[in-house]
Amino acid sequence: MYFGLLIMTHNQVNVQSRTLRKNENSTSFFQGFQKVNLPFKRNQSVIDPTKVTDIQQPARHSYVYDNLTELIGQTPIMSLKLLFPDNNVMAKLENFNPLGSIKDRVALHVIRSGLETGLINSDTVVIESTSGNFGVGLSFVCKFYGLKFIAVVDPKISPTNLQLLKLRGAQIDMVKEPDETGNYLSKRIQRVQELREEIPNSFWPCQYSSPENPRAHYYGAGEEIVHQLNGAPLDYFMTAISTTGTMTGISRRLQENYPYLNVIAVDEEGSCLFGGTPAPRCLNGMGAGHPLPELAVKAYEQKIANQVIRVTAKEAIQGCYDLLEAEGIMVGGSGGAVIAALRKFLPTISPDSRILVLFADRGERYLNSFYDEQWVEAHT
Repeated sequence: MYFGLLIMTHNQVNVQSRTLRKNENSTSFFQGFQKVNLPFKRNQSVIDPTKVTDIQQPARHSYVYDNLTELIGQTPIMSLKLLFPDNNVMAKLENFNPLGSIKDRVALHVIRSGLETGLINSDTVVIESTSGNFGVGLSFVCKFYGLKFIAVVDPKISPTNLQLLKLRGAQIDMVKEPDETGNYLSKRIQRVQELREEIPNSFWPCQYSSPENPRAHYYGAGEEIVHQLNGAPLDYFMTAISTTGTMTGISRRLQENYPYLNVIAVDEEGSCLFGGTPAPRCLNGMGAGHPLPELAVKAYEQKIANQVIRVTAKEAIQGCYDLLEAEGIMVGGSGGAVIAALRKFLPTISPDSRILVLFADRGERYLNSFYDEQWVEAHT
């Protein structure tokens, strides 16, 4: 076993041991993808243990929570020094939310808001178009509040997410025919509208246009980041986009404390967002076809993003493997896309710049897709 260094910022350096397993036969996660170059050799310790004088255990909170909703949010920020040793890159780990993604926050926020304003009552049927994460969050929150939930999905949903929706009580409505671009978003929205006409007292959270979407992130992850950084400098915020609610809400809150912050949007090739050319896509929870989400149109008109970096699906999947190999973090395709975008972006800025990226969800749900060799070969 060999020990690595994890640097934590609280006006002092705390060191935790990190075990790395040596595998003499491993050259890549699977053939066709390159193995990331680590900033140290497998047989070389990152630090001199004789010079470590202040080793502390992380603080543990002795508190008993009443239910799972209380565990949504308060996700950590972690330095990515092993993957990017020459840059100041930090990551907000939204995969630490109890149901696995940043969409947990939106699901809880929109349902609570609907209950408080009277848009939702005990007999309301909640209907939403989802590629998985938002639906998983909604299925839990709806069940918690005793509400029926219909998830309108398409064949691109990961098998794991589909099973999670079913296990959490969601009724599945599968859209099987894509639109003229080969994507499904417009068809899913069309189906939601049909169901709303058929079902009285139904409620559509509409993550594509509702102001509650960015509002959840403004008061959620955005507020948390400000407190976590505690006045430390920040130059760039980078996140993958789809509805653009995450980017809009978080960046607006951050720019109140960091007025010169640059916002970098990451999108998949083939997405129509921010002037992109439509083409088939395969990354769940990223990008959009026509019609464009209303929130995305507003974000484009208001120039929320200073720059858009587009990556291919193969680049994004390579990013997933790079992050897993170097940092041990398994993320979904949007997180891998952020890593791929960083590869393109970092050479263009000063190495002293401080960058915060966001990983929207965990990768275990994609073992049968992004992390499966046969699937990747067939879809990229």
